[in-house]
Amino acid sequence: MKLTQRPLLCAGLLGAALVLTACSGEADKAEPAKVEAPADPNLVKAGDNLGNIIKLGTVAKVELSDTLRVAGQVDFDEQRVTRIGATVTGRVTELLATLGQQVKTGDTLAVLNSTELSAAQLAYMKASAQAQLNERNVERAQQLFAADVIGSAELQRRESELSISRAEQRAAADQLRVLGVSAKSLEKLSSNGTINSVSPVVATMAGTVVERRVTLGQVVQPSEIMFSVADLSRVWVVAEVPEQQAAAVRPGQSIQVEIPALGQQLTAKLIFIADTVNPATRTVMVRSEIDNSDRALKPAMLATVLIEGRPTARLAVPAPAVVRENNKDYVFVEVGPQQFKLTEVALASAIGDMRPVLGGVADGTKVVVDGAFHLNNERKRKELE
Repeated sequence: MKLTQRPLLCAGLLGAALVLTACSGEADKAEPAKVEAPADPNLVKAGDNLGNIIKLGTVAKVELSDTLRVAGQVDFDEQRVTRIGATVTGRVTELLATLGQQVKTGDTLAVLNSTELSAAQLAYMKASAQAQLNERNVERAQQLFAADVIGSAELQRRESELSISRAEQRAAADQLRVLGVSAKSLEKLSSNGTINSVSPVVATMAGTVVERRVTLGQVVQPSEIMFSVADLSRVWVVAEVPEQQAAAVRPGQSIQVEIPALGQQLTAKLIFIADTVNPATRTVMVRSEIDNSDRALKPAMLATVLIEGRPTARLAVPAPAVVRENNKDYVFVEVGPQQFKLTEVALASAIGDMRPVLGGVADGTKVVVDGAFHLNNERKRKELE
């Protein structure tokens, strides 16, 4: 009985094994499970919440002008500055003008005592006296010639002496005018013969005393500058443009002038461009003129001059289309309906509200020009999920 059951048990086990083997083979023939590829983190689909925010535009060429920034400074208007010196050699006996003082034309700035002026006045008086004497001699000679007492040669000699003395008188008068003696003072000198050794130094234009180079008691020469008077109601702003960029500027062009000390930006026009290059700095000097009625601008103040170059057609995208990530610039390129891909681009510095494109996108590419910031936030949110 036991021997009969053992073969039956073995047969059952063998059958079970065959069944398991068959099941395993069927499982091997079954299709393997599909593994989804990882999503591109740069792709993002705009949902309904972003549909009304996002606006598309086309990368295209636009007329752009590069802005040239050059260093400059405020300076005097050289046509409104006068440098005043003495007309004679003398010693300063009075100083009436101080730095920053407002003066009018004809105001006395200083007073000199000059022996040179005294000598010139004495020479004039001698020449005048000699001329008067020679005039009387000619009158007497004419009377004697009429009475046939003297000959014509003597009359001519005396007339020649009169002409010489008058010429000497005129030369002495001209010398006094050169030394600063007015016509009224000259007439007074001729009438009363009083010599005055005092010579005033007067302002030749109205303005502000911006420089004083003399002290009381100093001996000055006519070649020395004693005072500088400037009209500061208009000033210059001068700048140095590199010679490689000088071709981009032209007279009459509007520029912007930044004054860091005042925190102001002023509009002006270029009134002058130098015809030569400074060999030491390889720059070209440019100049503009600015109204300074309020006296806010001070000569020697630092300035920055912004000059726009000639416009050229350049591929560009609006500045709001640019997304900054990890110190790189990106734009969202449309790759399908409501689908966008974050694409790296190479851009130049902003010109106004446009960014010139150096590479990364081609002309005619559809990009997000408004709403790129919100779209990038949506991309980051889905990446985190």
